[in-house]
Amino acid sequence: MSDTNDKKPAARKPLTLKKSGPGVVRQNFSGGRSKSVVVEKKKRRIIGGPGKPAEPTAPAPKRAKPEAPVDEVAEAARKLGLSKSEYLKRQKALDSAAAEQSKRQAQRQAEEDERKRRMEEERKALQAKKKAEEEAENRRLAEEEEQRKRDEAEAARRAPTPAQRILAEDTETDERSALEKAGGRIKKQRGGGPKGKSNPSKGGDRRRKGKLTIVSALSGDDERQRSLASMRRAREREKERQRGQGNERLKVSREVTIPEVITVGDLANRMAERTSDVIKYLMKQGTMATMNDALDADTAQLIAEDFGHVVKRVAEADVEDNFITTAPDDDESLAPRAPVVAIMGHVDHGKTSLLDALRSTDVAGGEAGGITQHIGAYQLKLKSGDTLTVLDTPGHAAFSAMRSRGAEAVDIVVLVVAADDGVKPQTIESIKHAKAANVPIIVAVNKMDTYEADARKVETELLQHEIITESMSGETQSVHVSAKEKTGLDDLAEAIAIQAELMDLKANPGREADGLVIESKIEKGRGPVATLLVKRGTLKRGNIVVAGQYWGKVKAMMNERNAQLKEAGPSVPVAVMGFDGAPSPGEPFAVVGNESKAREITEYRIRKAKNDATSKPTAMASMEQMMAKLQDKQVSEMPVLVKADVQGSVEAIKASVEGAGNDEVKARVIQGSVGAISESDVMLAKSSEAPILAFNVRPNRQAKDMAEREGVEIRYYSIIYDLLDDVKGVLQGMLKPERRETFIGYAEILEVFNISKTGKVAGCRITEGRVERACGVRLLRDNVVIHEGMLSTLKRFKDEVDKVQAGMECGMAFENYEDIRKGDQIECFTVEYVDRKLD
Repeated sequence: MSDTNDKKPAARKPLTLKKSGPGVVRQNFSGGRSKSVVVEKKKRRIIGGPGKPAEPTAPAPKRAKPEAPVDEVAEAARKLGLSKSEYLKRQKALDSAAAEQSKRQAQRQAEEDERKRRMEEERKALQAKKKAEEEAENRRLAEEEEQRKRDEAEAARRAPTPAQRILAEDTETDERSALEKAGGRIKKQRGGGPKGKSNPSKGGDRRRKGKLTIVSALSGDDERQRSLASMRRAREREKERQRGQGNERLKVSREVTIPEVITVGDLANRMAERTSDVIKYLMKQGTMATMNDALDADTAQLIAEDFGHVVKRVAEADVEDNFITTAPDDDESLAPRAPVVAIMGHVDHGKTSLLDALRSTDVAGGEAGGITQHIGAYQLKLKSGDTLTVLDTPGHAAFSAMRSRGAEAVDIVVLVVAADDGVKPQTIESIKHAKAANVPIIVAVNKMDTYEADARKVETELLQHEIITESMSGETQSVHVSAKEKTGLDDLAEAIAIQAELMDLKANPGREADGLVIESKIEKGRGPVATLLVKRGTLKRGNIVVAGQYWGKVKAMMNERNAQLKEAGPSVPVAVMGFDGAPSPGEPFAVVGNESKAREITEYRIRKAKNDATSKPTAMASMEQMMAKLQDKQVSEMPVLVKADVQGSVEAIKASVEGAGNDEVKARVIQGSVGAISESDVMLAKSSEAPILAFNVRPNRQAKDMAEREGVEIRYYSIIYDLLDDVKGVLQGMLKPERRETFIGYAEILEVFNISKTGKVAGCRITEGRVERACGVRLLRDNVVIHEGMLSTLKRFKDEVDKVQAGMECGMAFENYEDIRKGDQIECFTVEYVDRKLD
């Protein structure tokens, strides 16, 4: 640049308004000054060479471009202010960019053509599918129309149910309005509305057709079309409208299974009804309920019947259905079986000795105290070849439950009565059990070898209990035997065989086994062992057996001689190993199909027993129950823990111990189980502060050391008499002694003296009886007792005396009482405490 006032190089020309050269501008300023400015112009980028700008949309040809003349390239570079090499590199980069852009445009065009082709194919397929659906829908509507006519004719013969009448009034208006709205919307979507009216919310048909892409958005194509989801929804609404207008849904009667407790929602699902309809029905009946509220079985049954359904009631106890089949067997499958005989009677009347004489053994010699203390099951083979199954029951009063189970499990009862002792309490009890079980009785008059034997006396005493023997023109057989001399045994066996022949005993050995649990125990090395008496069927090794709350798989079976058996038929007693616990005697057992069924039955029984044990009444029904509950809180309890060799002995001891108390003291068995004493038993006894009563069992080494260390008392017994006597002795010691008063005399106060150190002293005269020092006194004023206490001072003149007789005068003072007056009377008595005994 140059200025006229400045000296600049001559090569630069001054500024002027006329264009003096390319890129030079002349500027004039105030004051006559002017300046010429060289302006650099940057031209737009050219792609086709100098002077030929490339069109942005036309792709560059893919061919080698001839180099421009050197002077043209240099001129173009000079105009851009670049060197020749820079200009060539720039031209090469521009050519590459143009080629890449052309390639991308061609690819986008191909994708757009492919998208349009797919959309056209989908549209044609959708139209074909829609046409096929419309044809199928037309066929279905025709079929439904025919079915509707048939259903209407059938429904005309049926009267509407109460629930339908209740719900029809509420649902008719709602359904009609909903159908009208749905029909109106479909007509508007199909253009079925009035002409010239359009939906202002829709703004005309502005739905985009096809998928929205970047190309379609940039191209400005705003034409829209309905989506596939919208078309599906429209078709579903149309189907619902046609279904609602074509035929009404008919009520379908279903079989609804109702348990003991069911929720409202579950009941609605089982009836295939809407939950809101069931809740609405309950509200009309005056019950506010939600879908999660529980209903009892009776209420649920009424609801289901009102809705027109058939009800099937089920209970949790149905799991035991068909546990033991009671259906009679076919006569062709029955086979003769051995009779089951129970030996019953009073204690020490020779039951076990008589059984030993029958089988030529000596079991009674091995019994503790010479008495039987649990049921023994044996099978005898008589000289005649007949087989008998014999149950030897205890005769002690504590084993009443065992005698009852023995009578229920047998076919014949042999009542043993000692000829020298006659009918005793347990004899009478055995008669009652036999009559309750409805089994025949055979009287065996034992001990006929003794000097005092009198069989006639025994038969006469039995008449009082409706036992009439054949010698007295009755039907009951009577046999005179002697177990010691072994006389009359053949006659007894013959009598049993005759009775069994009259009864015609048969059973089906080909069915699944069932019967009764006679006894159970836990043996060391064997675990739980249960003595089972098979009544029907055949018990085999490997069967799944359920008895009470326990189940097991039969691992081994032994008879009374410990001989292994593979199977046991009817009337055969066996000892079974494999139970998961010791079942209670008297429980029925049966063979089930699989382990899952056995677990289901036992879990239900355990759960039921637990619920029964923990269930308590929520409110007191009467004042008597409330008073009885208050009295129970004042009862003193002696907790004990019982361990025995067999389950029957545990039950007998528990019943006897708990029944030994009265209204003031009683014993409570906190746990009774079979088996040896373990450490857990000692810990339970320690926490409960209870002694352990061990009946024919012993503790292991660890349990014994723990008991000595913890101070837990373990008492060992082998005879039940001794156990019960000790328990009764402890209970008697817990009783409060009885207070007894003895009247000794009366005294009249003649004068009252106030002594400074002693207090008030009454001068008295003994009017009746005598007065003793430290006796009890009652102060009577106008024949009303105003004080009762003890006599502190008794003086005759100035001396302390022990007693004062009638007619004599004395001085008396009371302990902690001085409100005495002249003319009062004093009643004197003595108190003594006497130990009480259990009734």
